[in-house]
Amino acid sequence: QDMNNLDEGVEFLPAMNSKKMEKRGPKRQVVVTVLIIVFLLVSLTTGLLFWHFKYRNTPIQKVFNGHLRVLNWEFLDAYENSSSPEFSMLAKKVKSTVEEIYKNHADIGPYHKETVITAFSEGSVIAYYWSEFLVPKYREESLDRAMADKQSLVQRWNPRLRNPMVKVESVIAFPVDPSIAHSARDNSCMFSLHAKEGEVTSFTTPGFPNSPYPNNALCYWALRADAGSSISLTFKTLELEPCRDDSDYIKVYDSLSPVEPHALVRLCGNYAPSYNLTFLSSQNVMLVTLVTNKEGRFPGFKAEFFQLPKMKACGGTLKGDSGTFTTPYYPAHYPPDTDCVWNIEVPSIKNVKVRFNMFFVLEPGIPVSSCTKDYVQINGTRYCGERSQFVVASTTNKIELWFHSDQSYTDTGFSAEFLSYDSSDPCPGKFTCNTGRCIDRSMRCDGWLDCVDGSDERSCS
Repeated sequence: QDMNNLDEGVEFLPAMNSKKMEKRGPKRQVVVTVLIIVFLLVSLTTGLLFWHFKYRNTPIQKVFNGHLRVLNWEFLDAYENSSSPEFSMLAKKVKSTVEEIYKNHADIGPYHKETVITAFSEGSVIAYYWSEFLVPKYREESLDRAMADKQSLVQRWNPRLRNPMVKVESVIAFPVDPSIAHSARDNSCMFSLHAKEGEVTSFTTPGFPNSPYPNNALCYWALRADAGSSISLTFKTLELEPCRDDSDYIKVYDSLSPVEPHALVRLCGNYAPSYNLTFLSSQNVMLVTLVTNKEGRFPGFKAEFFQLPKMKACGGTLKGDSGTFTTPYYPAHYPPDTDCVWNIEVPSIKNVKVRFNMFFVLEPGIPVSSCTKDYVQINGTRYCGERSQFVVASTTNKIELWFHSDQSYTDTGFSAEFLSYDSSDPCPGKFTCNTGRCIDRSMRCDGWLDCVDGSDERSCS
């Protein structure tokens, strides 16, 4: 037959069982789903392991500044010179003791990298130091807590050693200011000065006044006075980079270690020559630091310091019809760590009041409503901050006034006077504000608030 006339035959393959096909579909979906879940779990596990080893265990540098007291050692003048053999010998012993204290604490010892003894001062001997740690991120808080706990930093006695080489107590450490921790330590910008009896010693930033101070610098001036003395420091000229968060700054410490709880003041920008920039120490040492960034060219400062006998008493008993008194060394900044109590008494037929003509007892970051650091306390009430003239009166002829300053950040203080008055006429010939202040009668209802509380302009016709 002609091939072209052949009928075209089509043969169909037998159809598969439809039930089997229905069963095969879901099995494939389950397998795919399981594979996806396994892949996600593997990815998650890999990510967690990567985070654990890459980030959680990434070592973080932590630096602490601190000081301690050496009980069984007498201070030598040679300890003021960090290059002397005597300094090196004692520094080695103290360093070994600090390292042993760290070693005995599970949250401190494994992460300690280095400790450097930076200075000594009197009392038996006070040693100043800084310690560096490399700690995994997840152990950082444990290290911070341990270093802040004074019970962690206690020397443990070895019973086999009846007379240990160095006995220490009062080991204290504080986290370093980040701007200092990341600044390079440059020995060419570290200075040590000792006041001379009856003389004023001057010092300046490098290059002052002919050239600006260096950028990216960390400079130290360790100031000392004789034992039993304190230090008065005054900045005569000061012109730094204008103040902002990361600008150049000066900090003054009531210590030879730059620890924040002993900071007296932070200065930046520039000040008029008449501005009060005199600061007092509570002991015979003081530290001035200059921290600079990479920008700007500014003159710097000129400062001078001298020693004076350490204040042995503050406050006292004041008697009479009237008198004046001030915070220690007013109008200079009062010294830190000071308590003064004045017991004031006027004649028995009178009452007594205290008038504060100037009042500057302000501490950065402390609300005047709490007065938890520096304050004046009278009749159980605390006063702090910057206040205009005000009066505190007593209903008797006696009053007690207590002034307290803590270890950090001081201010100008106050100038006050006490006065006796007749309770029936507290301001003879004058108008009495509700605050106790006396003003001329002509100021009553004159349209101006002469009383702080505005009581002179009330009930005016």
